[in-house]
Amino acid sequence: MSEFLDTDIKFLKGVGEARAKTLASEFDIHTFRDLAYYFPFRYVDRSRFYSISEITGEMPFVQIRGRFINFSIEGEGAKKRLVAAFSDGRRMMQVLWFSKIHLFKDLYKPGTEYVLFGKPNVGSYGVSLSHPEVSLYDPSNPPGGFEGVYNLSEGARKKGFAAKFLGKLVLNLFSRPEFANVRETIPEELLGVLHLMPLREALRMMHHPASPDILRKARERMKFEELFYLQLHILRFSRERSRRTRGRIMSRIGEKFNGFYSNCIPFELTGAQKRVLREIREDMRTGRQMNRLLQGDVGSGKTMVAFMSILMAVDNGCQGALMAPTEILATQHYETLSEWGHKIGLRVELLTGSTRAAKRREIHEGLLNGEINILIGTHALIEDTVRFRNLGIAVIDEQHRFGVAQRARIWGKSEIPPHVLVMTATPIPRTLAMTVYGDLEVSVIDELPPGRKPIKTLLRYHDNRVEVDRLLRRELEAGRQVYIVYPLIAENPKLELKSVEEGYETVCGKFPEYKVSCVHGRMKPDVKERQMQRFVSGECRILVATTVIEVGVNVPNASVMVIENAERFGLSQLHQLRGRVGRGSDLSYCVLVTKQQIGADTRKRLSIMTETTDGFLVSEADMKLRGPGDMEGTQQSGIAFNLNVANLATDGQILNLARRAAEAVLDARPDLVRVPRSDGHADDRSDIKLEISDSSADILSRELRYRFAKTVDWSQIS
Repeated sequence: MSEFLDTDIKFLKGVGEARAKTLASEFDIHTFRDLAYYFPFRYVDRSRFYSISEITGEMPFVQIRGRFINFSIEGEGAKKRLVAAFSDGRRMMQVLWFSKIHLFKDLYKPGTEYVLFGKPNVGSYGVSLSHPEVSLYDPSNPPGGFEGVYNLSEGARKKGFAAKFLGKLVLNLFSRPEFANVRETIPEELLGVLHLMPLREALRMMHHPASPDILRKARERMKFEELFYLQLHILRFSRERSRRTRGRIMSRIGEKFNGFYSNCIPFELTGAQKRVLREIREDMRTGRQMNRLLQGDVGSGKTMVAFMSILMAVDNGCQGALMAPTEILATQHYETLSEWGHKIGLRVELLTGSTRAAKRREIHEGLLNGEINILIGTHALIEDTVRFRNLGIAVIDEQHRFGVAQRARIWGKSEIPPHVLVMTATPIPRTLAMTVYGDLEVSVIDELPPGRKPIKTLLRYHDNRVEVDRLLRRELEAGRQVYIVYPLIAENPKLELKSVEEGYETVCGKFPEYKVSCVHGRMKPDVKERQMQRFVSGECRILVATTVIEVGVNVPNASVMVIENAERFGLSQLHQLRGRVGRGSDLSYCVLVTKQQIGADTRKRLSIMTETTDGFLVSEADMKLRGPGDMEGTQQSGIAFNLNVANLATDGQILNLARRAAEAVLDARPDLVRVPRSDGHADDRSDIKLEISDSSADILSRELRYRFAKTVDWSQIS
């Protein structure tokens, strides 16, 4: 932006050295820019006065004009309080102070006209205000309009900061003549086509809006700015990586792929699987490295798509790798892919932390001489000792379980970086995918194979155990297996929650004729693996566990998932746990067991689970309820994003506009380069030069006309 907004906050009127330190420590405000973008968290309407007779307890804040009639001090010691009678000329109300009693008693005079502002309480005694904001009524300058309310920390209060202090500082900032020269951060062409409020006006209106409609327009502008620069950053990174990172050209669809497709698949691929394979095929033949995210619900056929993608690489003389987060999941992938690979003459091997030294040496040799076509494994795949002869594609399953650095290390396994396909069975809302994984191309398998029976999800309460036990016994007698998941490993006296340890004892007592396995995160890996394998093999019919089993357990014979204290789990986690059943041909059940007394939000969350098994609908609902920052996987993305105004859960349409606008700018200005800020830190608004020259302005106008056939009507968006 401009040098003016980079000015140290201590030089603003009303601040100084001491207050600057408090602003930095309590509000993270260091510069004029930080203050300008430190927006109120809510707004109150100071445009009208209420009469006392109008006030109800549901009103958040009210403004009343009137006079104090009298003051009295009531109570003793810690219960002492100042009580004032206040009249608007028609009705009376109480005003209360519980601290600084004598100060207020002497400060306000009976008979003088004041304006009171605060949150009302309405009880059997009538209307009251506690510690209201009090000001003299000035007929020549009545209060009016909307007023911003800023977050004020307890530390700032203790240091003498009043509620209106930040608002006064903002006024001081906007009154500086240099503020008129603050540079616009969005190209003029975009402002016109999108009907956006100019920056200086938007900043003023975010702090001191003239009306609700003006505030809405200012927020639209600031939301767009945040999302525009976020998308510009992501797309620049993606385009630069695509330009610099060449990939292997895989132009052949050969014997292995065609042979497997024609002779070995016992069912017809879904339309979604075929579409995704075409997208991957196009990526791998371009000469640029593929970086694609494959989303698909549990059971949608992602593993088949991954295997056939690896076959494309094998047909072009390359090797493939598949990395999974746990030994159990890696072993299951190995069992599946080795069976498929054997049918077409491919050698598939498994490498995990428990692979013996002799087998490791054999695998290392087979990778280097090219005899191994496909390697499945855990983190062991990215060890320095693991080297491939010609790695062409790397598939990373449940990718949110891996850190950014771990995923990047697999690039170094080949002189030419391999094509990368990352998979997740945790459906990601589109707006979040465009942001967290915005540098990846996204493919979605949005249909399940025919014949799959939907999982029946039931909500039951702790006092209705008989019905749950009856369902478990019926399924066990039919030869099937069941999961029972608990939120805790051991009993905690402070929490009224079920634990795995007590659950294991209870289940063994209720079903003594069936073997029960128990799995939780405190177990040694080999013990946990052994318990899991007993269930996978069918030796045990009941698995009692914590959420360690939410990913990577494939037991088609399991038909019931019971989740104890379901109110303690988020929607995405509940959906992942539900996905452990429904993998066979039998009708499956997910039973959510909870206490009778739960909050409205919790009841809504659990009811969503009973209404749909569509993972994408669940993920959208989850983000709206919890917000994008809590969504699983966002911290593993490698792209940091902090949104002060925009909300990915509700501003999807603005995000789409921002992405289209960022694409237009980059097409018009492919030469955009990073420019460091004067303080050496990156800033999403200031690290990109967006001055548009006359020549590129024509290109930008053309690109905008292409992407926005008509000017944007914000009434259809907000």
